[in-house]
Amino acid sequence: MSAEQAAELIQDGMIVGMSGFTRAGEAKAVPLALAQRAHEKPFSITLMTGASLGNDLDAKLTEAKVLARRMPFQVDSTLRKAINAGEVMFIDQHLSETVELLRNKQLGKMDVAVIEACAITEEGGIVPTTSVGNSASYAILADKVIIELNLASPAGLEGLHDIYIPQMRPNRQPIPVVAPDSRIGTPYIPIDASKIAAIVITEGKDSPSNVLPADSETQAIADHLIRFFKEEIDAGRLTESLLPLQAGIGTMANAVMEGLIEGPFDRLTMYSEVLQDSTFDLLDSGKLTFASGSSITLSPKRNDQVMRELDKYRNRLILRPQELSNHPGIVRRLGIIAINTALEADIYGNVNSTHVCGTRMMNGIGGSGDFARNSQLSIFVTKSIAKGGDISSFVPFVSHVDHTEHDVDILVSEQGLADLRGLAPRERARVIIDNCVAPLYRPALNRYFAEACARGGHTPHCLEKALSWHQALNTEGNMRSLLAE
Repeated sequence: MSAEQAAELIQDGMIVGMSGFTRAGEAKAVPLALAQRAHEKPFSITLMTGASLGNDLDAKLTEAKVLARRMPFQVDSTLRKAINAGEVMFIDQHLSETVELLRNKQLGKMDVAVIEACAITEEGGIVPTTSVGNSASYAILADKVIIELNLASPAGLEGLHDIYIPQMRPNRQPIPVVAPDSRIGTPYIPIDASKIAAIVITEGKDSPSNVLPADSETQAIADHLIRFFKEEIDAGRLTESLLPLQAGIGTMANAVMEGLIEGPFDRLTMYSEVLQDSTFDLLDSGKLTFASGSSITLSPKRNDQVMRELDKYRNRLILRPQELSNHPGIVRRLGIIAINTALEADIYGNVNSTHVCGTRMMNGIGGSGDFARNSQLSIFVTKSIAKGGDISSFVPFVSHVDHTEHDVDILVSEQGLADLRGLAPRERARVIIDNCVAPLYRPALNRYFAEACARGGHTPHCLEKALSWHQALNTEGNMRSLLAE
């Protein structure tokens, strides 16, 4: 069918699942047809994806008012504005949980799944493109499936995927992933071919990664972490192979991974979500032996090279469903080292990954919570200041808590690294203020902490001042007034 004909299968009020994870492997034609139709005849749907969509699809669907509800993650500025205006109901979820909730009938019944494929097997099995995300479960659970067969996708993608669906509770067997290179499923999504309601032929590219080159601050963060890993090796807590690595998306996490190339590390592995430029740089350097993820998101130049030379990487890559790439039990079993980005952190180690001043959604928690609570080392990185020093990323109390102090082992800024393992709240505060806070804001946080300690308590606070830094940002546009107190 044409994309327009296939889009007619999606009607007002339906629950629709679409492929796509971090701007990779999304259906590209049917969403545009939906947006065009909604401009002519308004309707809306609940849209579930793996994570963020590329090619400005979230923006176009938002502008056409197609989205009534959206989950579990997004990065689009137009959609973000609609979410914060209350026009789109956004459900921010741990990425490992969406299909589990859907499978157990807690999110309604999926009507239609729209999945991008690079091939279809003779039996109707769907071979995904550059991401798996939630595509497998959406295709299996939906009443109807629309396949976008992308002829621009390299044939070399076939065979990279490992599709495994956990059994239903309460009789589920252990998921037999015991190493990043464990293959436990099929290279395609197995579905009943009679459910395939349409095949749309497309030729489109994924959006490129928007990760920036490391600047002096992100390089300093990477250097602090590399030094920490060396110290852990010297102390006998890690070997030169470290442990399987997970890195969130973004410039800082990418810079840390790049830094491993020059370090005294060898035979590294990854068990992560998104395979970025740094993954392939490490593979090319010989430092990384294997990488497991749920999607591949690359810069334009790197993407052209990798897609052209997929056979070079074939035996060192796996793409899995995100409920496996982010599965808490597997994360704990493998002893992952998790590196994720914080929007802000407080003096006791609580981390806010999602909300500006506690109310305005940025992107979503993504997979950071799946890894933070269950990893062997839970590391969060952030620059100590933002907006030229108008904002401190370290505050008395975060305005929204995504990761509690119990799930945060290490905090790193360009100023230094705070190792919080085995420390009580008062000890954590001292280490964070001394090592991570920008010198501009360190005296103000020291004053707050001293006053809080004078009042007493296991985790001392001055409740009337705990959010005063955010209040200053809201009313004055910066936190600088706190410096003079």
